[in-house]
Amino acid sequence: MKLLDIYIIKKFLGTFFYAISLLIIIVIIFDISENIDEFLEKDAPLNEIIFSYYLNFVPYFINLFVYLFTFISVIFFTSKLASNTEIVAMLSGGVSYYRFLRPYFISAIILAIMSFYLGNFLIPKTNIKRREFKDRYMENLNQDKERNIHLKIGPQTYIYLENYNSSTNTGTKFSLEEFDGNKLIYKLMGDRLKWDSTTNLWSIDNYNIREIEDVRETLRRGDRLDTNINLKPYDLYVKKEDFEEMNYWELNDRIEEERLKGSVKAKIYDVERHKRLAAPFATIILTLIGVTLSSRKMRGGIGMHLGLGIAFTFTYILFMQVTMVFATLGNLSPFLAAWIPNIVFAVVGLVLLRTAQK
Repeated sequence: MKLLDIYIIKKFLGTFFYAISLLIIIVIIFDISENIDEFLEKDAPLNEIIFSYYLNFVPYFINLFVYLFTFISVIFFTSKLASNTEIVAMLSGGVSYYRFLRPYFISAIILAIMSFYLGNFLIPKTNIKRREFKDRYMENLNQDKERNIHLKIGPQTYIYLENYNSSTNTGTKFSLEEFDGNKLIYKLMGDRLKWDSTTNLWSIDNYNIREIEDVRETLRRGDRLDTNINLKPYDLYVKKEDFEEMNYWELNDRIEEERLKGSVKAKIYDVERHKRLAAPFATIILTLIGVTLSSRKMRGGIGMHLGLGIAFTFTYILFMQVTMVFATLGNLSPFLAAWIPNIVFAVVGLVLLRTAQK
């Protein structure tokens, strides 16, 4: 790399990490002031507050705002370069505008790779401890479903539970029915259902089994049955945003598992997967827009550039949130929901690049 590349990369990454570090400190201070009453009321230990919650909060926060601060960093230091006529000097010295963009894209790719790793591998791991702390001392993330739970766990397999307690992993009045077309071919009933985490099996007390083949019916009953069915404890209660604890591979496995069950939750997980894949590319796209906006010296200087940059960033965030809602609650494809904002803003970036002062 040339001296120009090193200079711009140092400015870019230095401004990014400096700005986001300052904001993290401010956010933590505000978060402490907001939650201090709950920490004191529930006697949260200081070491858990620091190491289980706030230490694991930092990567989550960085990834949440990575493209916002990428854009602001690019706007801020590029505007200073433009106002000091450094960009004019570079271009007058024979450096082409596209060559000038190279260190920006190198930096943006570094941040995009960091964002991909954080969002898909590191943050799901740190979120386990952060969410355990949050569930214990701040808010209950696990909520039992109402009575009379009906679920589809296979193409033609259905279960029913009168109620389920997530703290003890037990349910009452259980039944499982399997159909061949419209014909019932198997039915399992039990007074009590309990999950055994050591064997990963369900135990059913006082069970009855009916097997129906043509006109012949077989009945069996017993005190206890250990069985493996396509059902997990997390299917029977609501865990708020549980995908936050899943890495990329676990998320893929869960999507396939939910699709086999015909569950509507598969779409929620699919939206999250495509969002994690699309978000790092937003860093590169917003870098392009930021450079082309702020590389031209204009009246109003850094303030005007920052105003335009923040407006573009929040428009992008709003656009992404709207498409995600349409994918989750409507018929929009999760793939399109995640990538439409990138495609639209990539076109905007190319138009700005075409019209940039070279």
